[in-house]
Amino acid sequence: MNISIVYDSSTGTTAKAAETMGNMLEIHGHQCRVQSLAQAEPANVSEADLICVGSWVKGLFIIRQHPTEGTMRFIEQLGNLEGKQTVVFCTYKLAVGSTLRQMAQALEGKGAKVVGQFKYRGPEPNNKFASFAASLS
Repeated sequence: MNISIVYDSSTGTTAKAAETMGNMLEIHGHQCRVQSLAQAEPANVSEADLICVGSWVKGLFIIRQHPTEGTMRFIEQLGNLEGKQTVVFCTYKLAVGSTLRQMAQALEGKGAKVVGQFKYRGPEPNNKFASFAASLS
């Protein structure tokens, strides 16, 4: 499976999580391209079999959490994703609020099917993602 992982990272935490996710998926035989939003071309990302979009959580301590503006702008730039499988993920310190829901809704608005939503408190994907990676065929 051809997988594209794109992320917005401020301190490197989300970048590290994305790289680790890519490594986990490659262990299971998938081809992964991991890129920051600044590096990724929306047209190329749209061609992947599975698209993973990640953001760090913005907000005021434990209120008004949301994905970064750059993440949402990137999703808007993606082409028609009808029938595409997608995953959303975020890294956070205190709370995720509506971050995953907002990203999932934006991708669904493009026609995508969101097949996974993952949150990481720090740079290491959790066991749920490892199980997801193992389940992909």
